[in-house]
Amino acid sequence: MNRRDFISQATITAGAVITGSAVAACAPTTPTADTTEKRPARSNSLYEISLAQWSLHRALRDGSLDALDFAKYTRETFDVDAIEYVNSFFKDRARDEDYLAQLERRANDHGVKSLLIMVDGEGALGDPDAKQRTEAIENHHRWVEAAKRLGCHSIRVNARSDGTPDEQERLAAEGLRRLCEFADPYGIDVIVENHGGISSNGAWLAAVMRRVDHERCGTLPDFGNFRIDDNTVYDRYKGVRELMPYAKAVSAKSNDFDESGNEIHTDFEKMMRIVLDAGYRGWVGIEYEGDKASEDAGIIATRDLLKRVRETLSAEYTTTTS
Repeated sequence: MNRRDFISQATITAGAVITGSAVAACAPTTPTADTTEKRPARSNSLYEISLAQWSLHRALRDGSLDALDFAKYTRETFDVDAIEYVNSFFKDRARDEDYLAQLERRANDHGVKSLLIMVDGEGALGDPDAKQRTEAIENHHRWVEAAKRLGCHSIRVNARSDGTPDEQERLAAEGLRRLCEFADPYGIDVIVENHGGISSNGAWLAAVMRRVDHERCGTLPDFGNFRIDDNTVYDRYKGVRELMPYAKAVSAKSNDFDESGNEIHTDFEKMMRIVLDAGYRGWVGIEYEGDKASEDAGIIATRDLLKRVRETLSAEYTTTTS
């Protein structure tokens, strides 16, 4: 059975039970800032729903889904309007003009907006070794260029470092600011996710943002990435509340669902109140990581939950139009 056929069986209704464990850029050599707004779109809706590519990582890795078909699959299977790329699925193509042109064309053909590229594996932006820190910063340059080529508003990076918390704050802030200074003429934001280790400490990451003090730097609060180490888990609601003042994107992490279609680890209504109370009216990305339901089913469950929460909260919050 192919994935398209399977989806008809995996569609989730309100009574379904789901269980399981929790972009050669064409930018000019001397770029000029794009006056077109690249940050998350605003509409008459409280928030819009996008899909993070990681939600389909098993299909992408086993070859049942081609990375070039991500936008097409997102539209045809989930009817979602925007996508968030992960660099590991086209790691050697950041400066492949033909490949990027294909990604852009396929997204445009299906009316899907490209929002950001999640960047991993390019070195620690806060590396204590100055030479390696510079190398990591320069490794990220191609992804800034690729994001510009694809029409994204941001690249998502990691605040990796080593040393005491204060030392890591200083080093990560230096690396991030230097990357932001490179990205600024391209009109691309550099956003940091709580992504394990000290970055999952909301207060620490918020302090990094204040220290960077650059309009291009922000956060991507993830509902579920608050495990600091094997023995320490940061409160997810406190963490998201601390990161939302700097947020330029939001990641709705999901793993498991109950019979009513609610995520059992995160109270989505409570979390979205925190997001909306911060004044955020942008895209909220589905990032399903469960392993009991299929990827398609988990994505649909998360999408539908976000829609229900939006409907529930719509009467309480005024919207802002651009």
